[in-house]
Amino acid sequence: QVQLVETGGGLVQPGGSLRLSCAASGSILSRDSMGWYRQAPGNERELVAIITSAGNTNYADSVKGRFTISRDFAKNTVNLQMNSLKPEDTAVYLCNVYRASGFATWNYWGQGTQVTVSS
Repeated sequence: QVQLVETGGGLVQPGGSLRLSCAASGSILSRDSMGWYRQAPGNERELVAIITSAGNTNYADSVKGRFTISRDFAKNTVNLQMNSLKPEDTAVYLCNVYRASGFATWNYWGQGTQVTVSS
């Protein structure tokens, strides 16, 4: 099992910055991918950013150039630095661990942290 705890959400003005952190515990494997998703009221959950075990990253087009994902393999943490925040970034942000083995896949989720961008 994998447990994920997110921290760092809050209220910020447009143009401001926030840094989200996710601490993973349990049976984390070095080959797991880690990432961040978000879900706003009435919207589907969407990928924000992901980082693979090789350190490759992928971002949603809406956050490219503004958000940066990073990972500390030794501490089993994944961070999301969010700059130039916009009101449309308001959502619950959820940490994710993705694992694949053969044809089997697993997704583990944190409880989420609220990010509100408003003046």
